[in-house]
Amino acid sequence: MDLGFLGPLLERQGPWASVYFDTTTASEDAAARQRLGAKSAREQLKDEGADEATCDAVRQRLVSLPRGSEHPGRAVFATDGEVVLDVELTQPPPGGGPLVAWQALPRTGPLLELAESDPPCLVAYIDRQGADFELTGALRSTSAGGVEGADWPLHRTPTGDWSERHFQTAVENTWEQNAAEIAEELRERWEKYGAEVVVLAGDARERNSVYGRLPSDLRERTVQAEHGVRADSDAEGPAANTSRGRRLLAEEVAEARAEYARQRVAEALERFQAGRAPHEDGRVDAAEGVPALVEAAREHRIGVLLARPEGSDLRQEVWVGDEPGQVAARRTESQYLGETEPSSARADDALLRSAAATGAEVLCVHGSDVPEGVPPELPDGGLGALLRWPYEGAPEGGGAGGGQHATRQ
Repeated sequence: MDLGFLGPLLERQGPWASVYFDTTTASEDAAARQRLGAKSAREQLKDEGADEATCDAVRQRLVSLPRGSEHPGRAVFATDGEVVLDVELTQPPPGGGPLVAWQALPRTGPLLELAESDPPCLVAYIDRQGADFELTGALRSTSAGGVEGADWPLHRTPTGDWSERHFQTAVENTWEQNAAEIAEELRERWEKYGAEVVVLAGDARERNSVYGRLPSDLRERTVQAEHGVRADSDAEGPAANTSRGRRLLAEEVAEARAEYARQRVAEALERFQAGRAPHEDGRVDAAEGVPALVEAAREHRIGVLLARPEGSDLRQEVWVGDEPGQVAARRTESQYLGETEPSSARADDALLRSAAATGAEVLCVHGSDVPEGVPPELPDGGLGALLRWPYEGAPEGGGAGGGQHATRQ
């Protein structure tokens, strides 16, 4: 998960109101139930000490949220009488009712499971002349432009005399030239939009021609779909596919995104397992346990944060100041907390704030993601990190693995 979208939360100081709200209700009394849910969230915030202006801002935003199955839920973050960020969720918060918090840091931990984590996908609808591109996520797809190659000659003829064979060769050359242009444009769009997975849709011949011209690093991220075509003469483009074809292609795209996400987690876990073992000089490439992770966060050494949502360390208390780097495992560690009066926070919220500020990647680990040979309980306690540079020695209270949990070999 790329936490760049949390940027607005880094620009303001708390305390923060955080509300995770279910918007799936589409019944006749949906509007009334939504108003009741918004009122309940407001009352909970008020009971926890939130100011009137912030309570009202949150309630107004919750009442105005769209409803329906295509909108599973929203996470709303507010402070000082203003909603600062409104995040779409890919699934509603558990329990049906709103999840509400008023605390020093935004309650971002639930985003690990409720917000989109599978990577964005660039879909290319290809034919002999060109391609239409679409950027696809869990909730929506948006146009990413297209490319048009040469439009003549494109079609073979059935005769076999010399002039027609010459024409057939010209057709082949047009196809190959167009495939090269599509491949180059696809590479540029992949880089421009930050897509991590590419899916090629269209007839097998055109797909293969484009695939063979992609650079090797992009081919490794590319899947060829069995469904979906480019809708040539229709202004709606890919939307003109049959409903069944769109559905089957959507399933292939979703599986491609999910499989890439599983591979990313599996590879990270394997690296994490290997990184826990000290080098000959005693350094380690991974950290686990809250003390070690807090220290790594202060020094901007976390490259990839791994989190098992059920892990006990996510709920562990840490102490924070106003800045993302002001975090400590103990309140007495005032040298790390600046001149501010420290506040209590959950470890997951503090580490996610740090990850967002330093551009670290965050991976949510589920049991089904753990590859063979890796203990299912890793990272120990539910939180771990791959470091940007090796760690030299364990912090006070930690073992060789860098935390309060001993390293297993």
